[in-house]
Amino acid sequence: MIEAAAFAVFDARLDPASHDPLAVAVSGGGDSMALLHLSAAWARRYERPLRVLTVDHALNPDSAGWSRFVAAAANRLGLATDVLHWRGPKPATGVPAAARAARHALLSEASRDAGARVLLMGHTADDLLEGRRMRSEGASVGDPREWTPSPAWPEGRNVFLLRPLLGIRREPLRDWLHAQGEAWIEDPANQDVRFHRARVRDPSPFVGEGVLRRGTDEGASRDRREAGATPHPSASQPPSPARGEGVLALTRAEAPNWLGPAILCAAGGARPPRAERLRALSDRLATGENFTATLAGARLAAPGDCVLLGRDAGRSGIPPLAVEAGEAVWDGRFAVVTDRPGAVVALRGRLARLEPAARAALAGVPSWQRPTLPILETPDGKLRMVRRRCLVHDRWLAACGAFAREAELPLLTVAQPLQRTYL
Repeated sequence: MIEAAAFAVFDARLDPASHDPLAVAVSGGGDSMALLHLSAAWARRYERPLRVLTVDHALNPDSAGWSRFVAAAANRLGLATDVLHWRGPKPATGVPAAARAARHALLSEASRDAGARVLLMGHTADDLLEGRRMRSEGASVGDPREWTPSPAWPEGRNVFLLRPLLGIRREPLRDWLHAQGEAWIEDPANQDVRFHRARVRDPSPFVGEGVLRRGTDEGASRDRREAGATPHPSASQPPSPARGEGVLALTRAEAPNWLGPAILCAAGGARPPRAERLRALSDRLATGENFTATLAGARLAAPGDCVLLGRDAGRSGIPPLAVEAGEAVWDGRFAVVTDRPGAVVALRGRLARLEPAARAALAGVPSWQRPTLPILETPDGKLRMVRRRCLVHDRWLAACGAFAREAELPLLTVAQPLQRTYL
């Protein structure tokens, strides 16, 4: 039953014809160890390379030993392991959230480096139940989704997360793992009552079916439906890039449903705007008012029935990015390639220094958006061409659920056709 439930999710989301590697995050706990063995079995069936990733957060004296435990288990399956380290000072408060953000960034970047576009993670139905208990006590924690873009940005570009165990309870997974003769690690943090999730964790024995019936969990059921359904109408009718590179266009009616991800993507940020600010903007849109506003680094213009979102240049401008020759991501919105070192900066205040042909090429770009486009400034003060690909549009589509399977994922890289101007 466990294998059948997990393999059904693998089959629905992954591309059996692909030869690209898959990545699997393994902490050494029971959930992730079960995932390791299940994903290894599925990968062998379709001859897919599988890369094991484990993060040493350095928060526990035994963490290095846990990494060795994972590597040894992977080695018995014939798999290589990358041990990733969360380096630097740790926060005095908010450790779980900071560790989670660091873990996502490390895992996503390592997945990309390995050539994997899908990262497997071992969240279970118990994580969904614990999230509900936390929300009932006032927490704002969200639910993990079966299939979703990596929350790390820009480290997570090109990477989707697949959680094939969301329909399975924790205790049956451990029973299954024990039947395979495998062990796992119990992290003492899971019982540390200083942390909210540990306080709501259900210590009672599991009673009932090991695999939840479809529809038992709303989020997992919704995700499975998406695997065989067409995208949401908003996603199947993407915003038109003709209004300007990096600009998203929504109708006034649909904008409130997708305002959070639209602002996040248009601004190139990694943290969504606050819920109360989103509600205030949605209320203004509902009145039919024509207005312009800024929020979380994005500029929203609502003329008539159309809502346009793009990057806001801001009072202090957009920070420069020092680069060597090669590829980089600037402002979370553009993948750029340069053939020399310098600084990728915003065009703001530099338009007059461009050659006439370059300025003419920008004539069709909305005047409010031109200052937010990238340009390379070399150490001698000259402006140079930079090859770029805007990431905003595909990132927004991914956030809205337009890509239901591995085979549909876009490749957010400069290897695809780029804009090439004096920007």
